[in-house]
Amino acid sequence: MLTVMTAAFAALALASASGCGRTVLVAQGSPIRIGPKTQAQIYTRIDGEWILSQNRVVIPEGWYVVPPDYVDESN
Repeated sequence: MLTVMTAAFAALALASASGCGRTVLVAQGSPIRIGPKTQAQIYTRIDGEWILSQNRVVIPEGWYVVPPDYVDESN
């Protein structure tokens, strides 16, 4: 009986965890704002090329993240 309960618990835990992987950070046409204590690797544009940072940086709370179509990359 304990094995059945353990298997049922494991199945429920896996089913719950599988739903956590679907997050849309920036929907098309919809900016978001950064929350508190956010750290991430970022891209910076150097001579027209996007370069990923080596380290994680603190992104200030309240900054906006926008979808790529908000940015004119021709400059």
